[in-house]
Amino acid sequence: MSETTLRVDIFSDIACPWCYIGKRRFERAVASLEFADQIQVHWHAYQLDPSLPEHYPGSEHEYLCQAKGMDPADVTRMMEHVTEQAAGEGLNYDFAALRPGNSFTALRLLAYAKTLGKGDQLKEALLSAHFERGLDTADVPTLASLAAENGLDAATVTELLGSTAYSDEVNADIDQARQLGINSVPFFVLEGKYGISGAQPSENFASALRQVHAELSGPAA
Repeated sequence: MSETTLRVDIFSDIACPWCYIGKRRFERAVASLEFADQIQVHWHAYQLDPSLPEHYPGSEHEYLCQAKGMDPADVTRMMEHVTEQAAGEGLNYDFAALRPGNSFTALRLLAYAKTLGKGDQLKEALLSAHFERGLDTADVPTLASLAAENGLDAATVTELLGSTAYSDEVNADIDQARQLGINSVPFFVLEGKYGISGAQPSENFASALRQVHAELSGPAA
């Protein structure tokens, strides 16, 4: 019923390793709920590093060490930890094959896919392409091919990404995140007023969703 529809806005970057893990944990939480079909998810763009070149000339390890000034040993340990956490959610991260690049073009593709009802599907495809498949998610031909794999027209996507189309939509999401005080992702907003930060355990998501759903449903008759 419309009065018990629970809206969840998720701010994330397709180049964010915890965003993919958080997506899986959130999905598992939703699947465990008897009102799963009443939960409506809306994806929003966010960029962890807008200054990243379109194609970074190095590995993810080099990027984090050189561009972010992180200690190489710390980066190695962090990657091992994140890979282990991802594996626990059935994800096969491959940081050695990952190709760092600016995510803005991929986020424009996602904004377009949302208009066709393919937002959820493309979000999954882009995250997998980046973290599991070692694809260059800043490359237009690669994105067009990925879009075609998911039922979009490659020629249309190529033309669209060769322009500035959907830049305003991506920037609007990023601005909205800034206004909400979001400075790390993933970030989940339930019914426009309850915020959950990070890739929380599925149990935490489920508990919050139950609480908000109960509030929306009102007292039992």
